[in-house]
Amino acid sequence: MSGVLLLAHLVLVGWVTLRPLDVPWAAAANMTPLDGIRADLAYEPLEAARRIGEGLVLLAPLGVLLPLALGRIGGSPLASLLRTTATGALVSLGIILLQTGVPGQVADVDSLLLNTLGVALAHLAVVPVLRARLRRGRSAVPASQGPPGDDPQGSTPRVSRVGIGPWGDVLSAVPREY
Repeated sequence: MSGVLLLAHLVLVGWVTLRPLDVPWAAAANMTPLDGIRADLAYEPLEAARRIGEGLVLLAPLGVLLPLALGRIGGSPLASLLRTTATGALVSLGIILLQTGVPGQVADVDSLLLNTLGVALAHLAVVPVLRARLRRGRSAVPASQGPPGDDPQGSTPRVSRVGIGPWGDVLSAVPREY
């Protein structure tokens, strides 16, 4: 299910960011980091928040959908954050590179920064909660009472005495004098 949601989100992002716009003129590409954010902050507070928020929210769902779709919720929290943030940055970079060939769309390095920050913030806000719920759910049901196949390594054998190879019976009959 999460893979379908991830694909649907990426299709929506592609449609929003890569469709040609019919505009009489387009601004020059912004390749200086934080210039666009400074320009957005020059607007009134609500407009500035809307413009910056759009950049943060566009790819933010990837921060949750990527670990879910790849099944990596239970791994290392730092590795998951770094992997998810790097993937979000690469997706954002891919969108920026594709936008250079679309009429009316302009490449902006600040959108890369905001999109990546949005992915990281969404991951930090949601994935630890999911991880805690997953661990709480596993600890509530003991492995012996869970459904079959739930424990990936199986249960530990409880045998009181196990012979060692074909000589186990022979060696156990030899008296121990030393």
